[in-house]
Order: sequence, then structure tokens, then C-alpha cells
Amino acid sequence: MPEVSLSKLITKAIAGEVVSFPTDTVPALAVKPESAQKVFTIKQRPATKPLILMAASVAELLPYVSGTEKEIELWQHTANQYLPGAITFILPASSQVPKPMNPLDPTTIGVRVPNCSIALEILRQTGALATTSANISGEAPLTEMSAIANAFPEVFALAETEFSLETSPSGKPSTVVKWSDRSWTVLRQGSVDIASSN
Repeated sequence: MPEVSLSKLITKAIAGEVVSFPTDTVPALAVKPESAQKVFTIKQRPATKPLILMAASVAELLPYVSGTEKEIELWQHTANQYLPGAITFILPASSQVPKPMNPLDPTTIGVRVPNCSIALEILRQTGALATTSANISGEAPLTEMSAIANAFPEVFALAETEFSLETSPSGKPSTVVKWSDRSWTVLRQGSVDIASSN
């Protein structure tokens, strides 16, 4: 699929098609959460590796997580410290999370807000999207939109003329932290450091 304009990418994403755009880490493959199975198929991704729910604000992510009032207040406080940014929080999932997001363990959901102006502009218009890096599962993430367009003919990739190079993605995956036993556990250390417990 040739690279597309910002307006066409947003239209296709809203329609449930798989799209690709830059983030603050590596470019994302993204789709509406209810259509998440499309990304698993395109990436040849095993069901054991769930997708991440990305949105334009922490507030937009809260309906997708489940916990006590005190837990949610704590999670929101911590998320507001680090987001937007290259960190993914694994939290208990609410009933609003479509099962295809995490086929083998629908009880948890990874959530994140990217620190990237073009990604935030897209997410503000599409709503939350199921995301992952743009690559065949097990291979290195692709970092150029043109390479993504060539590798995934069925994906609508954002044309590089549509965004500024100041986007400057780190090329490093996000840090992943999981809430368990009333504390944070670092599952993957990326470009953001967080205390292992709060």
C-alpha cells in the first residue's frame, strides 16, 4: 500500500483498517481495539503477546482498567507523572477491553500515551487504538514509514511528508511496568526509568 495522507490514515483507522504512524519509540501498527486480530494476523504474532492500548490522554485510558477507587487514583497519579512518554502500564482490564487485545489473558491490559505530536494528533481523532511495533513477530522493528508500507501491503502507512522529523523516535521500545501485589514490577526496561515499587 502506498503511503497515505494524515486525513486518509485517520479515516481508515476509524473504519477499522490497520494503519501505521510514528511514535516516540518505534513506529506503530495500530487498529481499533475490536479489530485487534488483524494486527496479530499481519504480524504473525503469537496470541501470547498482547497488544498495547494507546490513547491521547490518561483520562481516555481509565475506562479500560478495573480496580478500587484508591487503586485507580494511584494508577492515574503515577501515569500522570510519566505520560505522555515511553512507558507502558500493565493493569487489570475492565470489561470494556475487547478480548482480541489480549486473547490468552483478558484480565490485564497494557496502556500508554506516546510523547509524539503526530501520534497524539491521530489518537485524538481516532480514539484509543490497539498498537504494537511495525515488524513481523520476532524480527527487528521497522523504523521508516516507506519500509513499513513495502513490508505490509495491507497497512495504511503515514507518508513521511506528513510529519516533521523533529518527531525523533528513540528507536527503543517502551519501558513496561506491571501492577501486582500493590506495587510496580518492571517487566522490560526501556528508555524510561521508574521505581520498581510505589
